[in-house]
Amino acid sequence: MTPYIESFLPLFVAMNLPGVLPIFMGLTDGLSIKARRKLVFQASSTAFAVAMLILFAGDIIFQTLGITVNDLRVGGGLILLVLSITDLIFGDFQRRAPEDDSDSSIGIVPIGIPLTIGPAAITTILVSQQSFGYLPTSVSLLTNLTLITIGFLYGPALLLKLGKNTAKAVAKVTSLFLAAIAVAMIRVGILGMI
Repeated sequence: MTPYIESFLPLFVAMNLPGVLPIFMGLTDGLSIKARRKLVFQASSTAFAVAMLILFAGDIIFQTLGITVNDLRVGGGLILLVLSITDLIFGDFQRRAPEDDSDSSIGIVPIGIPLTIGPAAITTILVSQQSFGYLPTSVSLLTNLTLITIGFLYGPALLLKLGKNTAKAVAKVTSLFLAAIAVAMIRVGILGMI
């Protein structure tokens, strides 16, 4: 059970549902419930396809690029650290809401990629596959994607009840944990190189 928990938690933090939910709300502001649901399922299926590609092509990517898991840990940790610091300092910004049309592709980009599966999640998937194997990583990935889908479907109503300040506080705390995980990844990667 330990590998499942240890692969789930970093991916949960990397996907950062509390942090991306307010951005999702901003992107879909003004859309009908039907249009928002369509975008959620479009984003979830896109994120699933990309995540599975990353998961099962991870070894090929490592071999082709000539990198090790420790290289990825340090590089990915630096990316996570920059993303978390950027979110902590510059996280408050406005996004233009899309028009409510049936041909909108914002479910694919930016909601599916990179909002749901971004650099942080991609790095975490690759490292998790190397550390824990395919099955625990697949289970944690499917669990996290399910949570993201549920969050996108029902989160906007919950966040509106909690208030904007509470949502911002939750997002900032999550970013702080993301920074801590980034530092841990860098530390483990450097120790592995030594």
